[in-house]
Amino acid sequence: MSKNAPHSDVFEGHKRLEKNVTLLAAATLLVVAIGGIVEIAPLFWIDNTIEKVEGMRPYTPLEQAGRDIYVREGCYTCHSQMIRPFRDEVERYGHYSLAAESMYDHPFQWGSKRTGPDLARVGGKYSDDWHVQHLKAPRSVVPESIMPNYSFLAEAELHVADPAANLTALRRVGVPYSDTDIAQASTDLMAQADPDADAGDLATRYPKAQVRDFDGDPKRVTEMDALVAYLQMLGTLVDVNSAAAQEVLTKSSQGGEQGQ
Repeated sequence: MSKNAPHSDVFEGHKRLEKNVTLLAAATLLVVAIGGIVEIAPLFWIDNTIEKVEGMRPYTPLEQAGRDIYVREGCYTCHSQMIRPFRDEVERYGHYSLAAESMYDHPFQWGSKRTGPDLARVGGKYSDDWHVQHLKAPRSVVPESIMPNYSFLAEAELHVADPAANLTALRRVGVPYSDTDIAQASTDLMAQADPDADAGDLATRYPKAQVRDFDGDPKRVTEMDALVAYLQMLGTLVDVNSAAAQEVLTKSSQGGEQGQ
């Protein structure tokens, strides 16, 4: 009888907890609070939860403007930008996405469904002319596409009310734009889409930035220029094979240290 007493006490205590709503709520709150502290407290002692990789940089003002157009037109509802580490996805879209590749995205464009293909590595895969034609008349290059036409982008001149203010707002949430980047935002915005303009040190401040006319109309800078500039940049900044290998090496080293 004495052997079963502890089990009986536990059962009675659990039964009492289930029947008492106030006691159950207090116990639930206590458990959730402890779990929350365990999860949140370490974040106050680390600067970033994402390890930086070589080559990653903030968007240029033109790329950022193109990204804003991409979001404005709802492109993210049909195209994801996150290749998962599954064989079928890697073989179709390219190397799986690294966390660092989204570290400057506000908001991120991982997506929740794919009506169209993933765009995480679309940069450099097609020519500028292909992208322009695809945006103007999708079915002319992809017959089975159900994407709407975006031909108006080639007619709409790019207008960003205050590029410097945009970059300042992004810096406040952690994107490392320098004072020079912000001061020259308006100039950089136009210079990147004009091969005849003096781009200054744009390529130095934004490595791998592509400077050229993107929409086929060098006389003006359009929303098409901005969107194509953004698309052509996606997946081109980081040497993913080298970065992924370094990531695995770092984790293996950390695991070895913990095991010692």
